[in-house]
Amino acid sequence: MSNQVIEEPKELLRFSTAGSVDDGKSTLIGRLLLETNSVYEDQLASVAKSGINRSTGPIDLSLLTDGLRAEREQGITIDVAYRYFQTPRRKFIIADTPGHEQYTRNMATGASTADLAIVLIDARKGVLPQSKRHAFIASLLGIPHVAVAINKMDLVDFRESVYNRIVTDFRAFAEGLQIPFIEFFPVSALDGDNIVTKSDKTPWYSGPPMLEYLETVPLDAGRNYKDLRFAVQYVVRPNLDFRGFAGQLASGILKPGDSVMALPSGRTTKVKSLPSFDGPLNEAFPPMSITVELEDEVDISRGDMLVDPRRMPHVSRRLEAHVVWMQEAPLKTGTPYLLKHTTQTVTASVSELRHKVDINTMAHVPAEELGLNEIGLVQIEAKRPLFYDIYRENRATGCFILIDPETNATAGAGMITEAAWAGRDRRRSAGLQLEEGVLTPAERYKRNGHYPVTIWLTARKDLAYLLERRLFDRGCQVHVLADDHETNLLPEFASVLNHAGVIAICSIASDDDSERDRAASFIERFVAIDPADLPTDDNSAANKILSRLEQTGFLPSEISFNSGEGI
Repeated sequence: MSNQVIEEPKELLRFSTAGSVDDGKSTLIGRLLLETNSVYEDQLASVAKSGINRSTGPIDLSLLTDGLRAEREQGITIDVAYRYFQTPRRKFIIADTPGHEQYTRNMATGASTADLAIVLIDARKGVLPQSKRHAFIASLLGIPHVAVAINKMDLVDFRESVYNRIVTDFRAFAEGLQIPFIEFFPVSALDGDNIVTKSDKTPWYSGPPMLEYLETVPLDAGRNYKDLRFAVQYVVRPNLDFRGFAGQLASGILKPGDSVMALPSGRTTKVKSLPSFDGPLNEAFPPMSITVELEDEVDISRGDMLVDPRRMPHVSRRLEAHVVWMQEAPLKTGTPYLLKHTTQTVTASVSELRHKVDINTMAHVPAEELGLNEIGLVQIEAKRPLFYDIYRENRATGCFILIDPETNATAGAGMITEAAWAGRDRRRSAGLQLEEGVLTPAERYKRNGHYPVTIWLTARKDLAYLLERRLFDRGCQVHVLADDHETNLLPEFASVLNHAGVIAICSIASDDDSERDRAASFIERFVAIDPADLPTDDNSAANKILSRLEQTGFLPSEISFNSGEGI
């Protein structure tokens, strides 16, 4: 009987290339494929016979990745080309992304799942605007590792001064980016210098060759193992005796017996088992695709999410995000889109375009719309609540795409920012420091039967107290904040009440647009009542306000409310 050798599973590193046109991205990948014996002989023969050779070597390595006819004819990468290779240490998936500004959206797509980005810079040209653009997008996408390959060093005689100047320029630009780890490599992709082995042409360079770096760079730097996030994709019901929920574990560790909460209902239960084709799993970790069986019958469908009750995501219809625009038609505020986040798709619109980003200077530029390949900070209003995290805390639940409902084409890709939680900074500046506490928003919602909301009511103090009584009689937690003179810190105090799960009614003596807008800018659930829209009779006015709260989903139509739909 022969001894069977069982090979240990290898780690998988996903990385993308980025940079300006003709910096040598495709040639670099071709070199890696060639040196790791990942190219078949017939592929080499086909490239050699293609009749196209833009390099000075015996074979044009870029043709190993540029597969489209237009790419080969023009000498540029247009589409994202995925290539695979492995070494004794690791497996690799490469996304060769376009360098031309016209195809920036393709670069963002290819880099969206990467653990590492290689930014190529032509040693003759230095740091170009497109190099900055791609580095900025890599930063937005939360890629923890960036390898800067200063290519074509052979054309500058491998001068250390050229290398040092580019390193200094790039570091100066990267100071404004959130990239934890940056490494620099002087290389010649065409000749193979410092790609697989150290080159004797750069005795002044003490670092490893690029392949050795790729084999040893730490993984999981951006993986979140603390916050359980399991978005349900499909309900598995093969028979009456089994009901499971299938999907991909975005973050956290899940084991049988763990307590979980289902959103949006807020119901809590425990994991009964993690069945699989090979038998029950003892634990699951990201990014595994799994099926979860729960101990209790809980009404869960596609788009719902299982989370750890002690570490809740943010739940809101409103969020702020950086958006990379990918459509010819510009982004305009008020235009309806479909927003796909994890496994749910909701109708949404951009309520405000805060600014767009000048890639060259990193300056925030006022704008009324975003054009193709431009990047801006926007505020999103969704029709239903989303369960999300800040992108830098959790890439899986912190991103989304906007879809054109008419063409079903992807219009933009978004990364949720911390700016959505400016209320915390405003409370802190007012001397109000809030601890997160042990109780979660979902637990408060389950106890109270309603979401916290701030109602901004002008010049109707008696109506404010009548509305408080009506809400209290319905079983709501509610409190009036009255100010007969200046509004002062009412928005901050209302935010504190909302934090505790209480409905806050701000009774303002006279309308102040600036103060109302300030409150709306950082209070998540905010309803401003226009006095002109209300009947003069307080009872009728209270009925109208209650009806509006029900229609918008802020208030359930009955005291016993468990569906969790709407905010």
